[in-house]
Amino acid sequence: METSELLKKVRQIEIKTRGLSRNIFAGQYHSAFKGRGMAFSEVREYEFGDDIRDIDWNVTARYSKPYIKIFEEERELTVMLLIDVSGSRNFGSREMLKKDMMAEIAATLAFSAIQNNDKIGVIFFSDRIEKFIPPQKGKKHILYIIRELIDFEPQDTKTDIAQALKYLTNAIKKRCTAFVFSDYINKGDYQDALIIANKKHDMVAIQVYDDRETEMPKVGLVKIKDAESGLEKYIDTSSLKVRQSYKHWWEKRQEYMSNAFKRSRVDSVSIRTDDDYVKALIELFNKRS
Repeated sequence: METSELLKKVRQIEIKTRGLSRNIFAGQYHSAFKGRGMAFSEVREYEFGDDIRDIDWNVTARYSKPYIKIFEEERELTVMLLIDVSGSRNFGSREMLKKDMMAEIAATLAFSAIQNNDKIGVIFFSDRIEKFIPPQKGKKHILYIIRELIDFEPQDTKTDIAQALKYLTNAIKKRCTAFVFSDYINKGDYQDALIIANKKHDMVAIQVYDDRETEMPKVGLVKIKDAESGLEKYIDTSSLKVRQSYKHWWEKRQEYMSNAFKRSRVDSVSIRTDDDYVKALIELFNKRS
């Protein structure tokens, strides 16, 4: 993409998604994604009714009278966006490609994080880790992320969600909130990696898919290409058996995905490329609040 066109696209997404995060998600984001817990603030003298479990015995011994520790919520979060950049993201039968929908949702969450004074980082993955952007704060950092969301070109086309989850677990030492963006067209198993990642981090799964992927249209003999493997072949879509076989494949894949989310206790949302993703995100936030 040429520089002028890229800057224009970045600006368009910035205006749209910053407005959404400021006007719609401000309260919901704060309540849906809480900090890492309680951080020590100060000590004060014990008062009747205080919880004796909060007594600071070192300070109490020093002053010969009971003192308790005061805690406050540690609000600051680290937010990680795991973005699937495999070949299948380039599909879309409606107004948006899957990668465009992912970019807008990710940018909206990024602006929500920054407005909440949270750090934001990104892992771009295919069947390898394509790029790691360490979490930081600030508008300049956000605009860099948006530019990469729009224009990043991966080296590989296949998908390995499990590898991305393992990398997250190793790379980010402190607990974070991580959003995994993918169509979840993944040949291998990722459930075990998701379970392990969710024990350390707060994982949220966002599936972006296209309506045309759910069933095969009856349009006769067509040449198809697997976006991830590059294989091409002709199939007869007028055959009921062929269409039923494809639908069965889609339903089995969705069933595996749904079970993986349930067993790993990961909150999730599925968004079609022609869906209102604002409504879907609000429902996700409300479910977590």
